[in-house]
Amino acid sequence: MSGDGKGQRDGFMRAFSFLSQIGVSIIVCVAVGILLGRLFDSLLGTTPWLLLIFTLLGVVAAFKSIFDISKKQ
Repeated sequence: MSGDGKGQRDGFMRAFSFLSQIGVSIIVCVAVGILLGRLFDSLLGTTPWLLLIFTLLGVVAAFKSIFDISKKQ
C-alpha cells in the first residue's frame, strides 16, 4: 500500500516540475525580449519599435521552448 502513495507523489512531483519548467521558461523568454528591446531602443533611439520586435521574438522563443519541453516528456 505504501508503494501506491509514493507512486502518486512521484507523479504529482513530475507534473509540478513540468508545469514549473513551462512557467519559468515563458517568463524568462519574454523578460529577456523586453529587456533587450528596451536596451536597444535606448541606445539607438528607436522607441518603441525594437521593444515590440524583441517582445514578439521573446514570445516566439517561449512557444518554441514549450514545444521542446513537451517533446522531451
